[in-house]
Amino acid sequence: MPFSTFAGNTIIDHNFRNQSYTTPSAIWASLHTADPGLLGANEVTGGSYARMQVSMNAAAAKSAVSASTITYTYCPATSVTHAGLWAAGFGGSFLLSGSLSASKIVNSGDSFQFLASNFVITLT
Repeated sequence: MPFSTFAGNTIIDHNFRNQSYTTPSAIWASLHTADPGLLGANEVTGGSYARMQVSMNAAAAKSAVSASTITYTYCPATSVTHAGLWAAGFGGSFLLSGSLSASKIVNSGDSFQFLASNFVITLT
């Protein structure tokens, strides 16, 4: 998952310039219809779509997995190609993104899920 501009700058400043960093109180997962780039573009809109709070298990070998299932309900008709992480449920700082292993077609009113341990963050 590539880091956003915000996250990359924050990590560099924190680790190499001794700048303080306040960890977000919660992390929120988003769905995207195309590559979000470095700023979180192409986020799904419509229906009852909203970012979902996610908690991650402890990292091991530069990877962490979701601690529980993430469910989006009453989605709009769309094709989901990417997921992202944010420091807020609405607005806020975009942290990172990654592509799904395959695009998922979602019909209007359907739910979309990442089962526990299937939302994975891996740093390369």
